[in-house]
Amino acid sequence: MFNLSGSEVVFLLLIGLVVLGPEKLPDAMRKFGRLYQEIKNIASGVQRDLRTGFDDPLQEIKKTAEEAKKIFLGKDEDDPAPVAEPTFIPYEDNEQPSGDLEP
Repeated sequence: MFNLSGSEVVFLLLIGLVVLGPEKLPDAMRKFGRLYQEIKNIASGVQRDLRTGFDDPLQEIKKTAEEAKKIFLGKDEDDPAPVAEPTFIPYEDNEQPSGDLEP
């Protein structure tokens, strides 16, 4: 969470020893450890709640997307072979445009 290296932790402990003194430092470390653990528990609980809350709608969206994909690709659930795509036949205009326009 804090990304501290070993030398940074030792430096912080030395500062805490100077500021708090040897009598209060162990108690302060215990309190900090409890606070840190509580914050981690809250964060993991929020992540778990969000994951479970979005899981059902996400599964429904995936299911709908798969069904749409099968429909658009022409695949049938009973027939695993895809249906051939229709061929494109361009529209041909039979009328030839004339040079002069008559009203």
